[in-house]
Amino acid sequence: MTLLIAGLIVFLGVHSVRIFADGWRSTQIASMGPGPYKGLYSLASALGLALIVVGYGQARTASILLWDPPLWTRHLSALLMLFAFVLLVAAYVPRNHIKAAVRHPMVIGVKIWAAGHLLANGHLEDLLLFGGFLAWAVFDFRAARQRDRRDGRIDARGTLAGDVATILIGAALWAVFARYLHAWLIGVQPFVT
Repeated sequence: MTLLIAGLIVFLGVHSVRIFADGWRSTQIASMGPGPYKGLYSLASALGLALIVVGYGQARTASILLWDPPLWTRHLSALLMLFAFVLLVAAYVPRNHIKAAVRHPMVIGVKIWAAGHLLANGHLEDLLLFGGFLAWAVFDFRAARQRDRRDGRIDARGTLAGDVATILIGAALWAVFARYLHAWLIGVQPFVT
């Protein structure tokens, strides 16, 4: 459990700098340059992610059950992941209405991913992992919206082509991940009861 907690602190800590210390972040980028800052940011993020992966795997071997979710929550979680994948893709596909409407679709996707997994998993390591990401996403979304208002940010208007591409790519990625990659990477098959 220690590695999982350390990984969450490092990964979410690095990703929280803009939430809690945006001025300090800007000063660091100005003093060291964007390239070196991004390099250090990426290195710290990779270290945190590696600790999370190893720590979560270790924690699952000595798991502590906090609650026993009903079977239907697994199916609800799988459905919610479809929306999370579409939102993730919306962050990268240019000129789609989803991004124009919500402004920060990836962060909302993380919220849905975390909440869906909290519904379907009741172990201590699940609460730490998904609860940590959910809390981070709530604070990050709030801070991002405040920056948008402060900076007068307006996103490009969406197009039908952007919407169709976003939905099709997101749904395809969701289907491939749910059918093949989740079991291979995580060890759990989402649609098997």
